Amino acid sequence: MADSKLRDLSMDFAVNILRQCEQVKGHYSLVNQLERSATSIGANIHEANYAHGRQDFIAKLQISLKECYETEYWMELFQKARILEPDTGTKLMNDCGTIRRILIASINTAKGNGKGGPNAG
Repeated sequence: MADSKLRDLSMDFAVNILRQCEQVKGHYSLVNQLERSATSIGANIHEANYAHGRQDFIAKLQISLKECYETEYWMELFQKARILEPDTGTKLMNDCGTIRRILIASINTAKGNGKGGPNAG
C-alpha cells in the first residue's frame, strides 16, 4: 500500500536526519529548524491517516509537502555551508525528493478521484 510506503520512507528519513544532526557541532538554531521540518513531514503523513474526510486528508498531505520543501531548503543550506558531508547531503536530498514526489502524486490522486483517507466518502 502506498500510504504504508510513504509512512515508512518518511520515518526512515526523519531518523536519518536526526542521526546526522547529532553529528553537527554548533549551528544549534539551524539544526533545530532542520529537525523540526524533517520530522514534521512524517508526523503530518501519519496524522493524515486519521483525517476527518477527504479535504482534511488532502490538507494534512499538503502540510507535509510544505514541510518537505522547507526541509530541502535547510539541507541545501547545510550543503552549501559544508555542515553536511557532500555524499550524506546528496543522499538525504534524494530521499526527500522521493518523499516529495510521492506526496505530490498522492495529493493529485486524492484531489482527482475523490478518494483520500480512511474516512473519506
